[in-house]
Amino acid sequence: MDNQSLYSITNGLATFGPETVLLLDKLDALFLKLSEDVKAENMVFPPLMKVNDLSSLDYFVNFPHLGLAVSGLTDEACSCLTSHKEQVDTVRQIHIRDSGHMLPSAACYNVYLYLRNETLTQARYYTTIARCYRNESEYNALERLWSFQMREIVCVGSMEEVQHFLSTYKEKVIALAERIGIVFEIEVATDPFYDSQGTKALIQKLQPVKEEFVFEQTVSAASINFHRNFFGDRCNINNVQGEALFSGCVAFGLERWLHALLKTNGHDLKTLLRKLDNA
Repeated sequence: MDNQSLYSITNGLATFGPETVLLLDKLDALFLKLSEDVKAENMVFPPLMKVNDLSSLDYFVNFPHLGLAVSGLTDEACSCLTSHKEQVDTVRQIHIRDSGHMLPSAACYNVYLYLRNETLTQARYYTTIARCYRNESEYNALERLWSFQMREIVCVGSMEEVQHFLSTYKEKVIALAERIGIVFEIEVATDPFYDSQGTKALIQKLQPVKEEFVFEQTVSAASINFHRNFFGDRCNINNVQGEALFSGCVAFGLERWLHALLKTNGHDLKTLLRKLDNA
């Protein structure tokens, strides 16, 4: 079994064969099993996000280069296309309506929006998987795709509860990787949700808020993210004292884990399935 029989990729868009789908399902089952340790509620959110919701989370301040808008065609464009019945290779800007929706570039945003204006009496845990999209400057096989799957486990609670959740799951991810033979290096990363000149940015330097599980010094396949009270504040998620709650998440890029699995263990399907089943 070689790469060609497992998948094909063109311009950052992947097509997976049945063996690869099975491997991806097995990987996600392992991540989902980890979420059961905190009895995380398994959620499915809409595949589109409102522009004004993302704006309220500073998405367009921090990630405008990744954004992909979704819109319909204008009436004039529809009329023109149906009447001429010509081959269409591109849809021009003048043919597209103004957009109020974006494709998600991460899975967890919808969790905080789901909890908007809530008052929580105890920590809440959620897990969700999303088809994510990122407008990258370049794409590189499974390592960097235009469209990919992300599984996240999210905790919303007090600072102590979130930090305990993240430290516990850091060890769980390390242990899972070891069981399936993948070696990651853990690297501290920066979180763009903070003004680079602000007080919170200084706190971030003293207390890192993002750690990445990097494979072969090139691919970040998972991350541990401490958002402090950013999303609690922006989405008005409070405790009974009216204080903005903290949040954190563990994120898994399924295709990147598949890349690391294949690179480490080879392409023998029986061996790969046995490793995943025994993990």
